[in-house]
Amino acid sequence: MVRDNRHISTYIFGAICPARATGAALIMPYANTEAMNQHLQEISLEVAPASHAILVCDGAGWHQKGKKLLVPDNITLLPLPPYSPELNPMENVWDYLRQNKLCTRVWQTYEDILETCQDAWRFLINDPDRIQSIGTRKWACVTV
Repeated sequence: MVRDNRHISTYIFGAICPARATGAALIMPYANTEAMNQHLQEISLEVAPASHAILVCDGAGWHQKGKKLLVPDNITLLPLPPYSPELNPMENVWDYLRQNKLCTRVWQTYEDILETCQDAWRFLINDPDRIQSIGTRKWACVTV
């Protein structure tokens, strides 16, 4: 396995809609409330007209509602109970991307990291069947 002792991070803020087989993402150099606000705005733009999105969130500090987190009117946050990543379909997306597109790599520059993250997200977004299979939970679907 390749090994590199340097350290620099980037964060993919992503959300998918299995019913519409689409998603929205931003790649950010940090994970905080400001980045989450930008991500919420990006998701808001992708919500179908006259629709409302329910966004499943874990307990990360930047997912917490408060004065600084600005949630658009067409999105509602659904916080998960602590220590329950199996309830969040996005965890399967991250596992899939880490195992298939973001592993065993050494990057020369930060731009290379960004490009790899963009390529990984595009790979996922360009495969609607994969979005549906990874993100759908029959027990979590609401039908009217």
